[in-house]
Amino acid sequence: MPSVQVGIKYQTLLDTVTRLNPKRDPIKLLQCRVSVKKHIVELSLPKELTVQEIRMLEKYFEEMPLEEILAGLKFAKNRWKAKDAGTLKVGRKSIIQKETHSVTAEQAKWRLKNWKLMIANYRRRGYSYPTISRIKKALIQKNTQVT
Repeated sequence: MPSVQVGIKYQTLLDTVTRLNPKRDPIKLLQCRVSVKKHIVELSLPKELTVQEIRMLEKYFEEMPLEEILAGLKFAKNRWKAKDAGTLKVGRKSIIQKETHSVTAEQAKWRLKNWKLMIANYRRRGYSYPTISRIKKALIQKNTQVT
């Protein structure tokens, strides 16, 4: 066995590996077990990447789990497709406009009168309470403009 200065935990690990496989070199066995498999992925990109962009990509792949990276890429692809098609509506403002744009004063009055029903409906659609509150504010403005 080669003489290597190692810590107590590592030495204990070496002794255990030596006991389990007395005929093989324990350091080579440990190196095989500890090494991390690295996979190479080739990408064909429309433009040349800068060194900084390459470092950022490497950093992301080193720090983040693969599942998170794939989920992020799926989100980015869907967002890009919506943006490319011209259907991307981002943020609270567009949600509020969508919900109140074509509402008449009578409809606004009915929605305000049945507000608890509307809250349940908006929550089913996944709107947050601040967004629902802003929708209510816009409906109140529509209702007061006519009266």
